[in-house]
Formats: sequence, C-alpha cells, structure tokens
Amino acid sequence: MAAKVDSEKCAGCETCVGACPVGAISMKDGKAVVNEAECIECGACVGECPCEAISL
Repeated sequence: MAAKVDSEKCAGCETCVGACPVGAISMKDGKAVVNEAECIECGACVGECPCEAISL
C-alpha cells in the first residue's frame, strides 16, 4: 500500500516532493498527491513532512 496524504494536514510546503527518491509525489491544488503505482513505500516522505500529513 502506498503512502497516504491527509490533505487537511498538508500545508503544501513541497518538502515531501524532494524527499521522494522515485518522484512519486506531486502537487495538485496546493496539496501533495502520491502516485500509488510509483510509490515504493520507503517512508522517506513520512519522516520529512513537518505537518505529519503523510503515513504509510
């Protein structure tokens, strides 16, 4: 199962976009979105999110 973003917690800072080693995170309408087909479930984005908006 891919990483999930809680859009209510996401501040749109884009920190997770740079943290993802496979480029599976993009921004849509100012919020992070995970491409489930590309996500390798490494958790790099989880630790980088200052809003704790991402979980595995």
